[in-house]
Amino acid sequence: MAAMRRVLVAAVALATASLLVPAAVAQLSPSFYGASCTSLESIVRSGMVSAVQSEPRMGASILRLFFHDCFVNGCDASVLLDDSSTLTGEKNAGPNANSLRGYEVIDAIKSRVEAACPGTVSCADILAVAARDGVNLLGGPTWAVPLGRRDARTTTQQAANANLPSPSSAIGTLISSFASKGLDSQDLVALSGGHTIGAARCASFRSRVYNDSNILAGFAQRRRQVCPAQGPNGDGNLAPLDAFSSVKFDNGYFRNLQGRFGLLHSDQELFNGGPVDSIVQRYARDGGAFAGDFVNAMIKMGNISPLTGANGEIRANCRKPN
Repeated sequence: MAAMRRVLVAAVALATASLLVPAAVAQLSPSFYGASCTSLESIVRSGMVSAVQSEPRMGASILRLFFHDCFVNGCDASVLLDDSSTLTGEKNAGPNANSLRGYEVIDAIKSRVEAACPGTVSCADILAVAARDGVNLLGGPTWAVPLGRRDARTTTQQAANANLPSPSSAIGTLISSFASKGLDSQDLVALSGGHTIGAARCASFRSRVYNDSNILAGFAQRRRQVCPAQGPNGDGNLAPLDAFSSVKFDNGYFRNLQGRFGLLHSDQELFNGGPVDSIVQRYARDGGAFAGDFVNAMIKMGNISPLTGANGEIRANCRKPN
């Protein structure tokens, strides 16, 4: 049944991809490297298998890395750039510092791709495929990833601070933030469902478990045990984003929200008497609907302002411009 669902989801994604890709980026195609780097998919898959087998949480970390890349100037691998004497990048922005991870996984995959297909595949495309494989390896759907992105030569820390939603965001702010990227309320809820895997730092959920009223009392008390009331003590302590199954991609996250034990304030905002409650309810009872909408939303997000054609470059090293 699970295999049939993945096949169905992939078919739906392929059938709808042309509807989701804006004309300006229609040159993105799952077959972009069909002649120039035939081993790309297998190399990325192998790297992600190793990473997830070593640490299942890494599947979630790579998914989050892709999200944080796309929301800042588009899906251009700008998030992978290290700070230098001439560039202050996104890695140490407020939403990313001491939080984003998985850079070394992308580095290792990039090294293997360069050995097989020198100067051909962008870091942005590697990250997009790796995010898909991380989801699939944890039991989620698979899909054909549109490819053909190129890498940014520069970025700014300010761009990350300005564009990434906060874990304390209210529903109206979340809807507006996603709308500014061409993503609607259904995309917001479906992509938030990526929190069915992974963990969050105490610094991200401290205010939620100590101050929010729309939280199950017993759940709040359990999370306080790993998150002291005053930072910075315990800021880096982790709790699972999905209390049911943090290393299995399923629809348990939405049942969390119905039970009032979303970990982040922004999570619970999706089910709090607001405009997207009905979407949460649908996904909580229908995992297949969630999987299908998640795929479509990932394809849409992956098409946010990519660099293509003569724009950008193919970085040799994902951490620095050529």
